[in-house]
Amino acid sequence: MFDGRKVPEDTEDLAADGSGISAGQPARRLMILGTRGIPASHGGFETFAQYLALHLVAQGWEVEVACQTQGKGAITFENWRGVRLVKIPVAPSGSRGSLLFDLRAVLYALRNPGLVLTLGYNTAVFGVLLRALGLPNLINMDGLEWKRSKWPAPIKAWFWMNERIACWSASHLIADHPVIAQRLAQRASADKISCIAYCADAVERPDPARIGQFGLEPGKYAIVVARPEPENSILEIVSAYSSADAPFPLVVLGDYTKGTPYQRRVLAAAGRNVIFPGAIYDKATVEALRHYARFYIHGHQTGGTNPSLVEALAAGSVVLAHDNRFNRWVAGPAMRAFADTEQCRREIQLLCRDDSLLAEMRRAALARHAEAFTTAMILPAYERLLASWLPRMASRARAAMPGTDAKLKEATSLRRFRLPT
Repeated sequence: MFDGRKVPEDTEDLAADGSGISAGQPARRLMILGTRGIPASHGGFETFAQYLALHLVAQGWEVEVACQTQGKGAITFENWRGVRLVKIPVAPSGSRGSLLFDLRAVLYALRNPGLVLTLGYNTAVFGVLLRALGLPNLINMDGLEWKRSKWPAPIKAWFWMNERIACWSASHLIADHPVIAQRLAQRASADKISCIAYCADAVERPDPARIGQFGLEPGKYAIVVARPEPENSILEIVSAYSSADAPFPLVVLGDYTKGTPYQRRVLAAAGRNVIFPGAIYDKATVEALRHYARFYIHGHQTGGTNPSLVEALAAGSVVLAHDNRFNRWVAGPAMRAFADTEQCRREIQLLCRDDSLLAEMRRAALARHAEAFTTAMILPAYERLLASWLPRMASRARAAMPGTDAKLKEATSLRRFRLPT
């Protein structure tokens, strides 16, 4: 599940009660960067940030999470379940807005020194500022963003460059999958890398009324939960299901319109037994849809430990997944796999008729989740890793000179950066 590197279990740096702090250390403070913010309503990183922030607060940490908001003006703050939300407004939308938000978040972290956890490396170039001032910055390296087929060449080059910058500039690297850890080991020393996966709470007896609103019945539909992108095999899955003569509908979550060529192809390939209810962000509803589905189809072709697949295991889903080393490690040997549209069609037909196989696969999914992806094992592993860096924050604080705060605020003023506001 994780290799334990730099995640101390019993060292003098940690309290005997396992809280991660001992006498003489600074307050346990953490700033989480790299997500759009919490409460989670967008994707896997936001969901994980929410899990981790709430866990740390419960353990006595002070946690801040950078949250992107639309507009102009000063940074504002809000307390949410004990987590301090740092609401950073940016006027531009899309990638320009994301770049500006990440920069402003880093500048805020510089002006409020503490331990930093950055989720994702897409703007690692800004993290060089943290390194320059000696602030520990642990980076979760996520998947291989620069390999995604949806990006044009210039954006792929940007991600490729930032992956390398992150490997150099980060205080420590976190891989969510053994394959990602192996790749990082080509760019950084092994003792700079920890492998800690994502997590999800087990789903038990969700309200069936949540699927009834879509006209669905337990065990009488299949489901796909993924962004409508080519590397997620949506077209192959929809084409396979439409030609499989399945007796149950396929529910495809996500926003699909005729505004993009790929989504038009998906919609055109869909038969009468494919349903597009739109994007659904309510956690309880998505959990119920996964839990009561006859089977879950996961088409992700690249990346590390995908949060959606972990959540499917937590829901006891029967998993049919694209055949690659990322998915096979996460879902385990009990998952059914496909490499192309025809194989996907045959697997769909098998799962539509073999009830005994489904029962066995559900048990295996729950066992795999309990073995490797529970919050009870993943979140404390993160806390131990973070706590191991607190002594370095104490050393930095002792070395700070009078007047540093004023100089730092001037050096990190947004006015010094010629970017749109």
